[in-house]
Amino acid sequence: MKNILVVNGHEYYDFAKGELNKTLFSQITNTLEKKYQVKTTVIQDGYDIKEEQGKFKWADVIILQTPIYWMNVPGLLKTYMDKVFEYDIFFTGSPKYGQGGLMKDKKYMLSTTWNAPEYAFNDKDTFFDGRNVDEVLIHLHKTMEFIGMTALKSFSAHDVIANPDIEKYTKELDSHLKEVFKA
Repeated sequence: MKNILVVNGHEYYDFAKGELNKTLFSQITNTLEKKYQVKTTVIQDGYDIKEEQGKFKWADVIILQTPIYWMNVPGLLKTYMDKVFEYDIFFTGSPKYGQGGLMKDKKYMLSTTWNAPEYAFNDKDTFFDGRNVDEVLIHLHKTMEFIGMTALKSFSAHDVIANPDIEKYTKELDSHLKEVFKA
């Protein structure tokens, strides 16, 4: 892998201005561009659909840096996927449902921020009933699988509004990038 697209999926709200998301997006970009070719998209700043499709074709790896709102991505990121993931560019029909992805030679990584505390995952007696972050985000993983991509290890930061710890998140992200990208 040599070409990486980093997509900032944050959507501004008064209670979630996106400072942490911007910090992590910048950290990913700055770290990886030392070793790889990196292109970026900040969805909230606007985008051209055909240009984004070209970025996906160019990239070996796509990283989605996004907050999680209501156990899902922000509406702007969902709209981005609806518009950019076009038939006959990202997927086509196939005899077996879900096997028509046209991005088969590509990988993706989810980098997410949650206000949910870390303890709410992986324990059957908590809100997520023992599911880990990737299981809660199965809809995103299945979307990426549908277009043919293969998952890299996900990153997540927790308790980001109630108990923010920027230093902890950036250190953990640094370790994650070193593990996944040897960066």
